[in-house]
Amino acid sequence: MEIPSKYSASTVENKWYDYWMEHNFFHSEPDEREPYTIVIPPPNVTGVLHMGHMLNNTIQDVLIRRARLQGKNACWVPGTDHASIATEAKVVAKLRAEGIDKNDLSREEFLKHAWDWTEEYGGVILEQLKKLGCSCDWERTKFTMDDDMSEAVIKVFIDLYNKGLIYRGFRMVNWDPEAKTTLSDEEVIHVERTDKLYYVKYKIQDDDGYVTIATTRPETILGDTAICVNPEDERYAHLKGKHVIVPICNRVVPIIQDDYVDIEFGTGCLKITPAHDVNDKEIGDRHNLEVIDILNDDATLNSFGMHHEGKDRVAARMAIAKELEEMSILVKTEDITHKVGTSERTKAVIEPRLSDQWFLKMKELAEPAIKAVLEDEEVKLFPKRFNNTYRHWMENIRDWNISRQLLWGQQIPAYYYGDGKDDVVVAETIEEAVTLANQKQSAKIGNQNRLLTAEDLTQDKDALDTWFSSWLWPMSVFDGIRHPDNEEINYYYPTNDLVTGPDILFFWVARMIVAGYEYRDEKPFENVYLTGLVRDKQRRKMSKSLGNSPDALELIENYGADGVRVGLLLSSAAGNDLMFDEDLCNQGKGFANKIWNAFRLVQGWEVADIEQPESSQIALEWYEHKFQSALAEIEDHYSKYRLSDVLMTAYKLVWDDFCSWLLEMIKPAYQQPIDKKSFESIIAIFENNLKILHPFMPFLTEEIWHFIKERTPENALIVSQYPKLTTFDAALISDFETVKAIVSGIRTVRKEKNIAFKDAIELMVLNNENLDDKYNSVISKLGNISNLTVVSEPVDGALTFRVMSNEYFIPISGAIDVEAEIEKLSEELKYTQGFLKSVQGKLKNERFVNNAPDQVVEAERKKEADAKAKIETLQASLNSLK
Repeated sequence: MEIPSKYSASTVENKWYDYWMEHNFFHSEPDEREPYTIVIPPPNVTGVLHMGHMLNNTIQDVLIRRARLQGKNACWVPGTDHASIATEAKVVAKLRAEGIDKNDLSREEFLKHAWDWTEEYGGVILEQLKKLGCSCDWERTKFTMDDDMSEAVIKVFIDLYNKGLIYRGFRMVNWDPEAKTTLSDEEVIHVERTDKLYYVKYKIQDDDGYVTIATTRPETILGDTAICVNPEDERYAHLKGKHVIVPICNRVVPIIQDDYVDIEFGTGCLKITPAHDVNDKEIGDRHNLEVIDILNDDATLNSFGMHHEGKDRVAARMAIAKELEEMSILVKTEDITHKVGTSERTKAVIEPRLSDQWFLKMKELAEPAIKAVLEDEEVKLFPKRFNNTYRHWMENIRDWNISRQLLWGQQIPAYYYGDGKDDVVVAETIEEAVTLANQKQSAKIGNQNRLLTAEDLTQDKDALDTWFSSWLWPMSVFDGIRHPDNEEINYYYPTNDLVTGPDILFFWVARMIVAGYEYRDEKPFENVYLTGLVRDKQRRKMSKSLGNSPDALELIENYGADGVRVGLLLSSAAGNDLMFDEDLCNQGKGFANKIWNAFRLVQGWEVADIEQPESSQIALEWYEHKFQSALAEIEDHYSKYRLSDVLMTAYKLVWDDFCSWLLEMIKPAYQQPIDKKSFESIIAIFENNLKILHPFMPFLTEEIWHFIKERTPENALIVSQYPKLTTFDAALISDFETVKAIVSGIRTVRKEKNIAFKDAIELMVLNNENLDDKYNSVISKLGNISNLTVVSEPVDGALTFRVMSNEYFIPISGAIDVEAEIEKLSEELKYTQGFLKSVQGKLKNERFVNNAPDQVVEAERKKEADAKAKIETLQASLNSLK
């Protein structure tokens, strides 16, 4: 086959991905081999490929391809997450654009729209991952809303409920007014911002006096049910038992005393709004205060807002502040910097809200997961420093709010009947629920009441938190919840490596570990590789709003998938943020071209059945040992999940040692053939190079692999055998570093003295290092040395350089134009002497020395020393020529 002069990534990538798919190389079934399993962190079903996905999935593909080459049964399970909040928001926006209000639809009608949206836009990201070269087992693709996946979620809910770990409670929760749902504590991001602090006077009832409170949210004044002071605060001792009149609404509320109030903070007088602050709620519970919720679910004011009803909370804040000012009770305002809870998904400011929600008790469940990571190290985090973050979260874990006021998701399997708070049953189906409800009712009131039917039961309208489905992911993708003893879960579980971002260490990773020990009494994975965030060169997080996130598919089109993969991983140490620079992708593309051109060079050689030169024999022997040394380093880096170091080791080996040195060492003379033995060896070496590069550059390597010779699918590179690690001769490798330094020394002299490479020269060596003379043939070939001899003392009248303690001499006679060299050195000497004179003139100037900064004077002294050293060298060179 004729090899194209240029590597065409787009043509090659489509060809080989189709080839891999056609021959089912990505698919796995349980067999006698050792399994190696990765489950993909499921991206949002409506998502598109961004730089974080590119990095994360490239790393996973590197690991899975390496395992496949190692002969393991590699299984990489792909899939997507239904992403309740994000997807429902997109469906609602689409409906709104069509003039449809979500609230006018039944649950079934809305879900039809959601499924239509998912079928139209869902899975785009998985198709994009194919462009990156991801070798997922696409036949196993899962979606967290698949029937079997949903059934597993419901089974787990019922099981945990029956164990007494799930309960319903009226609690203060985080409310997202844009998504109109609760969020767990972990889904709230605390953003620092500056707001106004309003100082407001409250009239004391039956008194001419006032108390002053400070608040950032004057709209919540309408929900105040008390004013609170510290019982130790003497300033307010006279107010014990008195009441104040809440401004605008004129509600009379008590002045209470509680240790919670900080005497030193603000005015020392606190307004209590139990419905809108978690701390106020706790104080309200202690003092039996009324709870008044002033907000609707979209954060507009309800009827308690009086004449401000219907206004958005921010608009109401401005209007009420103005009203307070007009009433002459707004004392002052000042700026305050504080942290405000915002929704991770919608970025809306969170409202604390009292609500009936479902919770999962976590403290007891978390104990095995804490032990697994922090004590037994059954699950290892890379980098290990994340153990501290894990410990903090898990040891301070709170009950998980698992209900969401959404339609898109698994509907909570709780059914209500009757009028009482306890009139609820939890069941997989309405039929089971009816049976349970009748049993419960019968036990409660005897058999006098009529039997309940399905019409008497109402299912809870809420859906489960999306994370409540994805925490089962490593088990549910193998049907391990519904059928806990099936062949696949027993073979593939626990999985091997999980690759994800540290931002979901608690959301997802920790919860999967919890679920694994609860449902299989076993870890879900052995190792967790935590990648950093992809940032731009200015260290900013990549985002659409900043416009600093390149189009992933455009990068692949411009630099090839291999180039982008190499570019991403060249600077991606575990857990450290990646400062993405498009030049890195260009570097990756350049590396691909370098390998391609090296292969074209080798394939262009004519092969003859002639004797192998000594220089080729020793060079090939060196590279075999160098390869094994690099392979040992690579395996060590893999074991520590330092994938950028793996790539850099392979990159240097192939670019420097293979392309720049080995090919030069064995390259035949112009228009001369290469010996058959050397050619066969170089091809075998090339194949090994391709194997270690394949996980990083799958397309280029597979292309060259099949150009080397025709191969059947069973012999494709993707399923070939990874190189075996053997012993290597460190002394030989060290000696060759000396050989390289000698050759570089010769080349430097040639360049400086304009001695063309075609002109052979003599080389004499004072061999203080006792370097073996077996390397002479390599030195002679690469330096075009006509005669290499060992001398016992320095050679006069020769050009010289040193390597370690060895001295090398190139006789001038015949090598250079002596007169021209004398003239050149004389001019350089004259210039340097003039430069030295000017520097010394400055240093003799006392005014300069005394007044100039120390570093400036020191710099001049260094110039003087350098000039003196150069003059000495130039004079020595001139003397050797005369």
